[in-house]
Amino acid sequence: MKNWLKVATLAAGALFALNSAAAEKVRIGYWSSGVSLGYGTVLENKDFLAKRGIDAEFVHFPDVNAPIKALASGSIDLAFGAPLAGVFSSAAEGVPIKIFAATQPADVQFVVPQGSPITSLNQLKGKKIGMSPAGSSVAVIAATLLQGNNQIAPNDFQLIGGNESRLAQYLVQKQVDAAALRSLTIEQLDELKVTPLGSFADEWKKLTHSEAVPYIGVGAVRSELIEQHPETVARVIAALRDTLAWGKAHQQEVVSLLQKNANLPQREAEVYFSRWDSMNRVTFEPADIATLKRQHQVFVASGTVKGDVPESLYDDAAYKASASIK
Repeated sequence: MKNWLKVATLAAGALFALNSAAAEKVRIGYWSSGVSLGYGTVLENKDFLAKRGIDAEFVHFPDVNAPIKALASGSIDLAFGAPLAGVFSSAAEGVPIKIFAATQPADVQFVVPQGSPITSLNQLKGKKIGMSPAGSSVAVIAATLLQGNNQIAPNDFQLIGGNESRLAQYLVQKQVDAAALRSLTIEQLDELKVTPLGSFADEWKKLTHSEAVPYIGVGAVRSELIEQHPETVARVIAALRDTLAWGKAHQQEVVSLLQKNANLPQREAEVYFSRWDSMNRVTFEPADIATLKRQHQVFVASGTVKGDVPESLYDDAAYKASASIK
């Protein structure tokens, strides 16, 4: 029995060493603000990637468009929550990247301070509107919706860019007339009450005459990685799903992680958890791809994104492979 236990222990140790040696090194980048901050904090501080055989190196970016530039330069391998508009523009310019999943629905609303004389979106012509920086998916979708539904062209309003906390500050200080804020941010506001003028989801349905909800963030990866090692990307996708499922089932742990590692006050962390499902996705079904393609068509038609993208941009091979990973 002692000899058997010794052999079993040695075998287990060898297996562990083999698995460790076989772990794939993947450099993962994300924008350290907005929706990405909360999900990224949980992903980075739990061991879901390691359990899937991924040796992850995380790279944080203070600028929403920086992960796309990092993919283009080869300084990271993969990004989640990458701005869709930036992915479209980069792909149209020939940057070798691909989309492997849809990760962030556009849970965003146009708002004005409570008591504002502005009561509808068509009154925003000539106004200052706060939103994510120019080139971000939020900025592109906002401009598309204002133009398509309200005949307000991009040069008919002044875009004031910033992250979510800065945009809320702009509203409080009356430096902007309106803002496009994530529903998460609106719930977290303490100093200011706002009046919604319309949601991205409702305005998109009106514009496209469909029930689809647009995406602002996607999983993007260097073409070389997904073409040569689709199994590696599949394991990353499996870990992203693990994170999503775990987060949904562990409220207190998520709140604690966000307080400790993302420096969020308890109330803001609790609000983030309450919208965990509405803000985060890991999906790439045919319907998702169809929605992304429709977004590209609408963006190009409105002039907010220029250039065609190759059909190969939407690479679902790794997503399909991830379904068999248990």
